[in-house]
Amino acid sequence: MQRLYDFLRRHPTGVDVFWAVVLLGLSGMSMVSGMYDAGREEILAIPVALGLSTVVALRRRLPEKMLLLAIAVGVLQLVGGVRPGIGNFAMLVITFTVATIGERWASRLALICSLTAAGLSQLRWEAEPGGSWPQQIFVTVIMTVPFVLAWVMGDSLRTRRAYFNQLEERAARLEREREAQSKVAVAAERARIARELHDVVAHNVSVMVVQADGAAYVMDAAPDQARQALETISSTGRQALAEMRRLLGVLRTGDTREGGEYVPQPDVEQIEDLVDQVRRTGLAVDFKVEGTARPLPSGVELTAYRIVQEALTNTRKHGGPDAGASVRLVYFDDGLGLLVEDDGRGAAHELYEDGGADGAGHGMIGMRERVGMVGGTLDAGPRPGGGFRISALLPLKPAD
Repeated sequence: MQRLYDFLRRHPTGVDVFWAVVLLGLSGMSMVSGMYDAGREEILAIPVALGLSTVVALRRRLPEKMLLLAIAVGVLQLVGGVRPGIGNFAMLVITFTVATIGERWASRLALICSLTAAGLSQLRWEAEPGGSWPQQIFVTVIMTVPFVLAWVMGDSLRTRRAYFNQLEERAARLEREREAQSKVAVAAERARIARELHDVVAHNVSVMVVQADGAAYVMDAAPDQARQALETISSTGRQALAEMRRLLGVLRTGDTREGGEYVPQPDVEQIEDLVDQVRRTGLAVDFKVEGTARPLPSGVELTAYRIVQEALTNTRKHGGPDAGASVRLVYFDDGLGLLVEDDGRGAAHELYEDGGADGAGHGMIGMRERVGMVGGTLDAGPRPGGGFRISALLPLKPAD
């Protein structure tokens, strides 16, 4: 049964042609039974039956044209005196069809015809000759009701289909928006992890390179200093591996845990440890905190730590020999201020923007992205007296 139903849905025109043939056969039987008077009425009944059958056969392919054909057939019946028969059932069918899938003008025209057809038919052929006016009005109303019901049912079906189509379109649009938001979220997460990897690798590897060069230089003259440098390389390498495992764990599982324990993100309190680590590499750093320290949002603390880390890494890379740096943390009522300066020879501002003298990193770009994510501002560039200066203001609440 389901196969038959599916077949009928796939071939609507075939179904309409079948019913058109049935209607034509019934109309032919009416003509043979002598329903129409001999003469002109019987002759005109043939094209009327053919026209109404055509209306049923092509109602879904050409609804507007079939409505006009049905109106023309009705006018022919009125003029030629061909009484309504079983073939006029096609007018109910085309009224329903046009109200469902036809153009709006055709639907309105079908409603007008539905309201007037019974009255015109009653004027042309009285149901009971000599009947009273109330009887004629009653018959007209009874004949009009089926046409109006057909139009109302068709228009309701049109409204329901339009509503379902709107729901499907909205669901499809929401699905596309969800996919787009997912892609944006994935891209943002990848960018965040890329910034984290850059900060971890650039800082720790830079420390390890500096310590390795120093150890090689004093290996024979000062073995104790060389041993201390190797210990610094070892601890720095372990720290870098731990942070990289955390980031790779996020990529694999989408979680921020390692070994079942949460790994904390670097915060403002660890900046002093970072400065001590940089001092052990031979870079003189002056560190000061102004204002009353207080808890900050995790995003602000991580951003502050990464900015200081990247700034000191750039100082080691571009500051040259005997460079010194200073780090200032200032707690305001509505945010945290950062000022990192060095007195080295520095590098061109364009090189910082492009990733440094080796062109392999994206330090300044990562800084600006981090600051922008928390709604802060960043100012970076060469100092008038030499060296480089990075100033950032991180609000406690993101900007709207």
